[in-house]
Amino acid sequence: MTGVLQVGISPTLVTQLAIVAVALYTLVTASQRAIDRLLRLAAYYQVPDVVVGVTVLALGTSLPELGSHVIASLGILGGVLDYRITSAVVIGGNMGSSTVQQLLLVGFFVVGYGKVQLTDTFLRDNYAPMVLALLVTLGTVVDGHVSRLDGLVLLVAYVGYVYYSVQTRERSAMLPEAASTNPRSDAVMATLMLVLVLLSASLLLSVIQGVVETLRLGGSIIGVVTIGVASALPEMTTVLEAIRRRTPNVALGTLVGSNVVNPLVGIGLGGVISTYFVPPAVVYWDLPFKILAAVGLVVYATVVSDRAFTRREGVYMIVLYFVFLTTRLLLFPGQ
Repeated sequence: MTGVLQVGISPTLVTQLAIVAVALYTLVTASQRAIDRLLRLAAYYQVPDVVVGVTVLALGTSLPELGSHVIASLGILGGVLDYRITSAVVIGGNMGSSTVQQLLLVGFFVVGYGKVQLTDTFLRDNYAPMVLALLVTLGTVVDGHVSRLDGLVLLVAYVGYVYYSVQTRERSAMLPEAASTNPRSDAVMATLMLVLVLLSASLLLSVIQGVVETLRLGGSIIGVVTIGVASALPEMTTVLEAIRRRTPNVALGTLVGSNVVNPLVGIGLGGVISTYFVPPAVVYWDLPFKILAAVGLVVYATVVSDRAFTRREGVYMIVLYFVFLTTRLLLFPGQ
């Protein structure tokens, strides 16, 4: 018991946790700044909104996760970061972030908004691709390993999603973002922010490796509660703004779309660069839970709520998120 208490108040651990907090804040803030500049550039060059939505906006909201994956994979490849711990941290963060968005934030939005009709367009263009992306991801990680071929399959699946979206979605006006008045300056700032994303991710992962070893917890559960939660918080702004403006499609499209980008691009990039070890918790809990929750909620809403997400379904989503997190902590604490 004394040993445990000493670990809990260790100055080294306190310092590590402080660095983690600063690195997480920098990672998320730099990502937001980068996406703001990129959206201004997209408006300046009059890029169609559908292209912006499935590329710049979708990838931008997932920058913390994607930056972590790139740095983790380069660290693994160079022998600087531990293969199993680092793989578990970034994949856990990936699953944690996408689950926060899929259940917790969508639930908050539906409770705040009141009622969201599940149109054919939304189910076809957003919800079905999310479920398919999760199924493809489960198929590639089911053996507990992401090979370079698996990573390539995930990236090709994302390219197919982008192509499908561009071909089938309705073209409309540009996204509501002011056009750049100085494209060169915005391009430089976007580049600098992207570099800062990678640097903060590098610091974060190197320190988290020490935290995992100190606390003797599983890398993936650390990823779920650090990268997973922090990187999903910026989307809360999208949720609140969508409630205020009464624009449900923007919020739901962003939140659901992140569940396509996170696994396909994040894990895909990591697999191609370095390969990954996949903790059993991801195979036997995270992905199956996310898939069953996604399908079950739509079926329930179709049968009970006249094909709509009402406040009742929103509460169910919030409860499901805490069921997901609590069960993971209880059943897979060492992963």
